[in-house]
Amino acid sequence: MEVEKTKIISVLVENKPGVLHGVSNLFRRRNFNIESITVGPTEKKDLARMTITVNEDEKTIEQVIKQLAKLIDVLKVEELEHGNFVMRELALIKVSVPSPKERSDIINCVEVFRGRIIDVSTDSLTVEITGTPDKIDAFLNLMKTSGVIELARTGITALARGAKSIRIDE
Repeated sequence: MEVEKTKIISVLVENKPGVLHGVSNLFRRRNFNIESITVGPTEKKDLARMTITVNEDEKTIEQVIKQLAKLIDVLKVEELEHGNFVMRELALIKVSVPSPKERSDIINCVEVFRGRIIDVSTDSLTVEITGTPDKIDAFLNLMKTSGVIELARTGITALARGAKSIRIDE
């Protein structure tokens, strides 16, 4: 995923069943692809934050934001301004380790990338890496020679930098 072309939309919604379905259905009906979507509760228990990552042009993004804002359970929608937000992604990567030498090499790579080994078996290591998508992609490229057995990525989650907040004021 090229971060420069990626648009990130932050959406505050009511934290109740069916909201995710409504949002994803809007994208399906408009034939827009969601690159990733993360959803979780906010500092207010009745609200959830969705971070939606898409690779679309500005006109399409504006249309998506307008359509999202019309949904009943959506309380606030904003595109995060490029370069003015922090983002992270989590990846769990199970890597094959056929020899002690490869195990040592992988452990060294994990340390360089500030990852953590969260599971060990005789023939594999499971690694947790957190960072930007580019960082995770770089780690995955290094692991290709060892062999990635399984991969799970969370998708991007993000917040605006500094004092700017996307929230509902009471």
